[in-house]
Amino acid sequence: MTSPSRLSDRPRRLRRTASIRAMVRETRLEPADLTYPLFLHHGTQSRQAIASLPDQYRWSVDLLPGEARELYARGIRSVLLFGLPARKDALGSENFAADGIVQQGIRAIKEAVPEMVVITDVCLCQYTKDGHCGLVDAQGNVQNDETLVILQQVALSHAAAGADIVAPSGMMDYMVQFMRTALDADGYPDVAILSYAVKYASSFYGPFREAAEGAPQFGDRKSYQMDPANRREAMREIALDLAQGADMIMVKPALAYLDIVREARHHFPHVPLAVYSVSGEYAMLMAAAGKGWLCEVQAGLELLLGMKRAGADQIVTYHARKLAEYL
Repeated sequence: MTSPSRLSDRPRRLRRTASIRAMVRETRLEPADLTYPLFLHHGTQSRQAIASLPDQYRWSVDLLPGEARELYARGIRSVLLFGLPARKDALGSENFAADGIVQQGIRAIKEAVPEMVVITDVCLCQYTKDGHCGLVDAQGNVQNDETLVILQQVALSHAAAGADIVAPSGMMDYMVQFMRTALDADGYPDVAILSYAVKYASSFYGPFREAAEGAPQFGDRKSYQMDPANRREAMREIALDLAQGADMIMVKPALAYLDIVREARHHFPHVPLAVYSVSGEYAMLMAAAGKGWLCEVQAGLELLLGMKRAGADQIVTYHARKLAEYL
């Protein structure tokens, strides 16, 4: 018979009931930890289904108040807005127009639910004819410094419309510094910057590009988005953006880069850290759930817990609306 001393350490004692498991749970996930992306388009009474993103839609502005109230009632406290312009041009002019689709959306949500944190994506890809994240010269090269002036205008227009947080996602060098300088100089020092500091040139963006109609019309984005093979470079990108005035940082995508999330949390322990669980991650799970191979809710919660456990404070996810009620 085994001696009693060897039987005393039984971890299963603390897994015996749901209440005990909840009591000793190390990582907690709440609806307020989730940010819900919303795609906006022109029109009225329009909610367009997105084929590659089941249960996700493009919204007309007049329907946003009702959706914002529903999200807030479920415990979701932040949304991330993406816009589809009425017309694309070389500069992405609607991106920084006072009556642009995102600017209209900001005002509609803040009027309906003032407490909702409105985050806006600041990039050019959805607004320009070429679909790149920066201005392009005659040879097809993305122009970093020329793009910074446009990003300033976009950030200012979003702030003027009432955005709480602007989120530059184009991976242009010094995008944070230019936006922070402009916001402070024009009377918006309280508007925060959530920088997509670490955004990889990923294969998991496909469904988003359909949803936002922002696929590049030539070439790819590997010259400005990060190489998926690089880890140390990610810490350099974060340090640069924080030095330029970023208030929060983001790693994108999430699922294939949890090692980066963990390292970011280790190197920058006091900085709010977000992850973007991108469209491809969502689409994979939804496809498996549609086949009956996985439970969307249970698998989705497990994935989000993994992101939180790795060190994320906030998770941008298309699962937010559905999973919030289970949390």
